[in-house]
Amino acid sequence: MNLQQRDRAVNWHPYTQMKTAEDAIPIVKGKGVYLFDDEGKQYIDAVSSWWVTLHGHAHPYIAQRVSEQLNTLEQVIFAGFTHEPAIQLSENLLQLLPDNQEKVFYSDNGSTAVEVALKMCIQFSYNQEKEKTKILAFKNAYHGDTFGAMSVSGRSVWTKPFGDMLFDVVFIDTPTSDNLKILKSQIKEIADEVACFIYEPLVQGAAGMLMHNPEDLSELMKFCREQNILLVQDEVFTGFGRTGKLFAADYLTEKPDIMCFSKGLTGGTMPMGITTSSNEIFNAFLSEDKYKTLFHGHSFTANPLACTAALASMELLLKAETQESIQLISKKHYEFSQTLRQHPQVENVRQIGTILAWDFKTEHGTSYFNTIGKHFYKEFLNKGIIMRPLGNVMYLVPPYCITAEELDYIYQTILQVLTTNLN
Repeated sequence: MNLQQRDRAVNWHPYTQMKTAEDAIPIVKGKGVYLFDDEGKQYIDAVSSWWVTLHGHAHPYIAQRVSEQLNTLEQVIFAGFTHEPAIQLSENLLQLLPDNQEKVFYSDNGSTAVEVALKMCIQFSYNQEKEKTKILAFKNAYHGDTFGAMSVSGRSVWTKPFGDMLFDVVFIDTPTSDNLKILKSQIKEIADEVACFIYEPLVQGAAGMLMHNPEDLSELMKFCREQNILLVQDEVFTGFGRTGKLFAADYLTEKPDIMCFSKGLTGGTMPMGITTSSNEIFNAFLSEDKYKTLFHGHSFTANPLACTAALASMELLLKAETQESIQLISKKHYEFSQTLRQHPQVENVRQIGTILAWDFKTEHGTSYFNTIGKHFYKEFLNKGIIMRPLGNVMYLVPPYCITAEELDYIYQTILQVLTTNLN
């Protein structure tokens, strides 16, 4: 059997209806912005392999650092023990975050980073003998697929089978200058019961790359703080340069109490999640009472290999040439967005930093389940580009190593594909 047949026999793929899905494409090698299949065809990874790959595939510096660490210490329990990569990573990361972020809690992916944040917030109140259990979140939110993360994500066909098992969440619209007064009124009515407000800053990725303004979000954050509602900023997608700045937090005038990270954290090399918090949160768990402990952990918490990959990725991220590449991508995306705006089949073009998105006009409106997405996906694959439309929502989130020429090829191909699909 070939790789596709062997895969079909044993593997269950994510977000995939296995009965109707076509065989998965076997990838045997990655280098820079390219992935290579088992027949030698190369593809530009224009979505950074689910938004995780920052510096390109098989980056030699990250590989070297991980290899060295592999021969020194590959794993150690993080309860009662520690190690240099975890300490150094925490030190380095905290230097880049808002100055109220002072403690780091390790987990293993974005969803668990969110679970940790939610438990921190609810137990923060519990440890102080206060009953604040409601959560505030945006409509159309996506924070992960574990039960807590699903609960604070927008209700949809994805979550419907588990609807009765998800805890209650108060969902609000994303802020605009027009609705802020209404949002504040809604929040004030329940503020005494709300443990935290969790939000994706500036970009709601899985919802279809929906974007909102930093000024409006900052004002909403400020109001929530005045109501003693903890702020949980989910930077799993937006962190590490995606928005054109190191973090979406760098656009905001207010500071969150807790932040969540994953995806680009290790440059896409290894799985890891991080939840950071202020000392105010941390101190609420300090007690002679053992029952006030944060009882949460993962077998691979602060894995030395993943910490090392993250350290190497962060070094690369802070290099002048990487920052220049981020600005180049941002500039070229902006220029191409102006062209897209003129296309008769395109609407709702939006862009921030290295994230560019637009909707392909259809008779049935915007939907994740719009079949046009599958059609476009195949067309781009045929032309050697990996794009994974969210229904009729198309987007680009390329690795930072992509060149101007490779971007131009993607842009030209997009225009060709759009033109051939004119109604």
